[in-house]
Amino acid sequence: MVFSATSNPSYATPTPQEILAASDAVRNPDYPFGLTNTLIEYKNGQQTDTSTLGIYSKADPSSGQFRSLIRYIAPQRDANKLILYSGKDLWFYDPSSKASIRMSPQQRLLGQASNGDVVTVNLAKDYKASSAVEEDTQDGDRQTKHCYKVAMQADTPDATYHHIDMWIEVGNFHPIKARFYADSNKLLKSAYYRRYEKQLGLDRPTETVIIDGLDPKWVTVMRYSDLVKRDVPDLWLQREYLPRFKPQ
Repeated sequence: MVFSATSNPSYATPTPQEILAASDAVRNPDYPFGLTNTLIEYKNGQQTDTSTLGIYSKADPSSGQFRSLIRYIAPQRDANKLILYSGKDLWFYDPSSKASIRMSPQQRLLGQASNGDVVTVNLAKDYKASSAVEEDTQDGDRQTKHCYKVAMQADTPDATYHHIDMWIEVGNFHPIKARFYADSNKLLKSAYYRRYEKQLGLDRPTETVIIDGLDPKWVTVMRYSDLVKRDVPDLWLQREYLPRFKPQ
């Protein structure tokens, strides 16, 4: 049984994995797309850093997981640097050195946003949802939402986090908030999915607020804009092609 983001749960109780997959469909279109991701880091309420990325993503037909090419747009010192996420591999390419180096999804890109947070990911492909309990919770605007609290554990060795708790709104499968943990059960960060807007046919979050697990005054905001359906050639998603990539 496949649940879509527009399914009506009144006629059947979705399984935890179906709920997780439906929330993926809210966050990510099921066809190749591009968007702009603006990251802003705050410490103690003051902006300390910012970065703007162009992201091109498409799903691998065999695995269902996304492959992404990320281009730095700003600041100028980083312009045209690239990150390639393809299969299990994550590569960083610097045009000044013309070298590509392997990276970890856990490495921080800016503030609390790791490489694994920025690349497009279908969580249901990397995590096994073990339970979904209905409960009320507050969203990023302190509004009460009735949600499934979905507990999930990493199901592949390449998953960015060991386990995640995610609150997904009952009825529309909107992700509301999440907590991300290390294998020691240490809380690494929390995230709130906010500012839902109609994008490519569905209401999707256009902002994610990430809060450090130890220091709540260390916050990173990711804002998404310019979401468009577009062609993402397979050639762009090859490590060997990185030196020749030209943005379109």
